[in-house]
Amino acid sequence: MKGTVHYEERDGIALLSIDNPPVNPLSTGVRAGLCDGVERALGDDNIKAIVVTGMHRAFIAGADISEFGGPPTDGPDLGETLADMEASTKPIIAAINGTAFGGGLEVALCCDYRIASPSAPVGLPEVKLGLLPGAGGTQRLPRLIGAEAAVQAIISGDPIMAPDALALGIVDRIASGDIVEEGIAYAEEIIAAGSATRKIRNIEEKIAGDRGNDELFDRIENNLNKSHRGQFAPVQILECIRAAVNAEDFDAGMAVEQKCFAACLSHPQREALIHIFFAERAANKIPDLPKDVPLLEVTRGSIIGAGTMGGGIAMCFANAGIPVRIHDNDPENLARGMKVIEGNYARTVSKGRLSQGEMDNRLSLIIPTENFDDLGDGDVIIEAVYENLELKKEIFSRLDGIVKEGTILATNTSGLDVDAIAAVTSRPDQVCGLHFFSPANVMPLLEVVRGKESSPVVLGTAMALGKRLGKVSVMAGNCPGFIGNRMIGGYSRQASMMILEGASPAQIDKVIYDFGLAMGPFAMADMVGLDLGWRARKMMGGSNEATARIPDELCELGRYGQKNGKGYYRYEEGDRTPLSDPEANEVIARVAGELGFSRQDFSDDEILKRCIYPLVNIGAKLLEEGYALRAGDIDTVYVNGYGFPTYVGGPMWFADTQGLDSVLADIERFFEETGDDVWRPSELLKRLVSEGRNFASVDTASVDTA
Repeated sequence: MKGTVHYEERDGIALLSIDNPPVNPLSTGVRAGLCDGVERALGDDNIKAIVVTGMHRAFIAGADISEFGGPPTDGPDLGETLADMEASTKPIIAAINGTAFGGGLEVALCCDYRIASPSAPVGLPEVKLGLLPGAGGTQRLPRLIGAEAAVQAIISGDPIMAPDALALGIVDRIASGDIVEEGIAYAEEIIAAGSATRKIRNIEEKIAGDRGNDELFDRIENNLNKSHRGQFAPVQILECIRAAVNAEDFDAGMAVEQKCFAACLSHPQREALIHIFFAERAANKIPDLPKDVPLLEVTRGSIIGAGTMGGGIAMCFANAGIPVRIHDNDPENLARGMKVIEGNYARTVSKGRLSQGEMDNRLSLIIPTENFDDLGDGDVIIEAVYENLELKKEIFSRLDGIVKEGTILATNTSGLDVDAIAAVTSRPDQVCGLHFFSPANVMPLLEVVRGKESSPVVLGTAMALGKRLGKVSVMAGNCPGFIGNRMIGGYSRQASMMILEGASPAQIDKVIYDFGLAMGPFAMADMVGLDLGWRARKMMGGSNEATARIPDELCELGRYGQKNGKGYYRYEEGDRTPLSDPEANEVIARVAGELGFSRQDFSDDEILKRCIYPLVNIGAKLLEEGYALRAGDIDTVYVNGYGFPTYVGGPMWFADTQGLDSVLADIERFFEETGDDVWRPSELLKRLVSEGRNFASVDTASVDTA
């Protein structure tokens, strides 16, 4: 059995130390060890109290994910373990030395008292895997901190640091020194006071005032429909907490928790969320990158360009404690960029998510410079100017003369040729792409783009740097648009084609919103600004693309989007709610007629397929061409960079759930009907269907389509 619990007697106190490195998950051996330790202590008259703590860096970090989906294991399950602990007639003190997440916090809640190290985080993050705390967490936590606070803690799944946990009432005290010694001292106090046990299941004070308070739960439910739209587990969690407050007794509430837990366990959202959980971790594993590749030390960064992207990237470095220089060749742009950075931090301070001292420290790490040569001391230099290949090549040519040996030269391009940029330097092996997503200080995704000569050291360092900056990093090959932007073109084009063919922007946007994205393609276009693409097309002499005609016509009428209150939709002053506008609808109908399109009705199902299936087909082509390593990498890109609903699992996982044979049949039908190359079926997709396989089975070893 994996993991163990050491038993030690210290002057009438049994110390149970959990030993399952590195983070003490609740493996079979740990569960059995806790049961055995409690039983042994209860059978020894010399033992007056029990202290449970963790070795290594955690108390208990949660379930053992290696046991997920495996066969039943020998020994007690978590419910049996907690029942044994809760039935103890001798007080049990949880000495929380480090992370106590999920089942780890549920173990602590079955103890009578809790003391924590000041740096220990606690929490119930099961919702992030489409589950809920299934070992009494939804029943015990409300009894300890009240229903509303428990809803917030469990539905967010976010960690709660020990001082905040003390303020809420989750823990009873904070240790000021050695957690084990202070845990034993706490046990001695309890023994001296009479060895009273204190079972959370019997505490009623915090929930008594909310019993029968339908208004409270109705308000929480309304908020939930906005904050966790479309998600199954949060609704079940609320039902459990409602039962904790209103059920006849604790056991009746536990019965509701078990019913809701089973519903989550069998729901498809759970599988999708677990898929993303593992996919994000697998993305860090690059098959041909040796595990022992030496990494470069990054102690200082340099950023070229002080616009939105450059400023956001600089904040990423400062947030990670890495000093960074930021340069712009226009002093006014540089000053403006620094002011934006300061304003971003100030807003975070005003919301209570950052202290003024932390803000001042981070700002001190961002060093503006008007002197290009000052950038040469950076261990990594990131170019973040606007998308112009010639300008980027000029910058890299200049960098070649000022940087020290070993410096990583990275471009933040969102889709230009990294190899063409690398070719102007004398060190192409030191060049890669680092494609941050906007706003860079907020968006979690980083595409690390591999050039044909990028060295293993550079790529390994870039992936490690992404992790250090708090990013979810995915390796992408060097092709136009890389992974994310190469795929998104098909989605946008099909939406634009459908409004020419008869669908309305509002219908398409509603389908995409109901699917789970924050907004549809036309509301998004209005938010970004229609004039950006229009002006770019005008600079290049205009476009003959049918899909450009409508936005161009709207811009010619002064309809730029949210920025001036009218685009595909109209907007009331001070309100971003899109409203249907006859003028925009007339432009769409007129342009469609001029281009010879026949108007037709679209079902919601057809709209969804037309928008999502291009992502699937292009994603399959990225896999077969080797520009994406895994289907899970593509899903990770879309969940973290494009707002694809996590609980759907990403476009490739979604295709698997629909059945690849069905997906291929629709793609072939669209290709036959339109002749549009975006619908030319991927050879990999056809092969997977013929072999009865799915994208989840695809790895780098199976991508070869020969």
